[in-house]
Order: sequence, then structure tokens, then C-alpha cells
Amino acid sequence: MANEEKKDFNAMLHDAKDMPKIKILTDQQSIEKYGGSKMYFAPPLAYDEIMKQIPYGKIITVGSIRDYLAKRNHADFAEPITAGIFVSIAAWASHQRNTDKTPYWRTLKANGELNPKYPGGIEKQKDLLSAEGHQIIQKGHKNIRYYVAEFEKVQFSLI
Repeated sequence: MANEEKKDFNAMLHDAKDMPKIKILTDQQSIEKYGGSKMYFAPPLAYDEIMKQIPYGKIITVGSIRDYLAKRNHADFAEPITAGIFVSIAAWASHQRNTDKTPYWRTLKANGELNPKYPGGIEKQKDLLSAEGHQIIQKGHKNIRYYVAEFEKVQFSLI
């Protein structure tokens, strides 16, 4: 996303478009890739509501949220592209509000990776997670990425 400070992310958060919905895939390659044909599309607000449930000192991955939403809605999987976009929208919407904040920094990418698309980028997310007692580790030399160490041990379960 670009020009985040000029966008109204709270309006985007509340714009469900035609979601929730389920799409049945017929392309065999996609069915094999995602492990099923029943694809669930959750609205942005669904991601925000789940992100608000993650308590201090815990984290969750976007993949875990997707798995939960798919299971809750009797689908094989939740669509991954919109999931990533909607998690970022929830983060920026929270950043733009003075009240009813969402602890977006507790929602990580796969394998506990920090999300550079959040407000303040990696540095702010590192600071917020460190303040909650998480150890942040760096991986890579040229393509540097940051992760919560042993994220599996502090992952919040939605079930």
C-alpha cells in the first residue's frame, strides 16, 4: 500500500463488499495447492475482531486466523491474498483511531515473521513486541527479516 496516511482505513475496515462468501474452485492445480476446493472470503472486520482477542504477551499468525475462519465457516481454506491485505487494513485503521485500538503488532506473518507493512514498519513492531517480553531475532544477510523467537510457544489458540 502507498500513501497510508492519506487513506481512510476505518472506512475500508467497515466495507464488507460482498463478503463473507464462499467460492468453489474448479482448477485442479489450485485445489492441490490450497488443500481443497471450498475457499472462504472473510470481510476485513472479521480479521480485526480476531486480532483484538490476542492478549498481552501472546501472538498469532495470519495463517492461524485464516485456518480458524475457514473452519468456523465450513470451508477448506480462507483466501490468503485478501487475508494479508485485510490484516494490514486493520493495523492502519487502529493506527488512525484514538480509541478502540487493535493490538495489530501481535499478528505476525508465517513462521513468526514481523510485518513491514504495519504502521511504523518493522522498528515499531519490534519495539512493541519487545515491550511485551518477546525476543526478536534477525535472519538473513542481504534480505534481512525479523521473527519472534520460539513464536510457537507464545502463539494464542483461537480454539
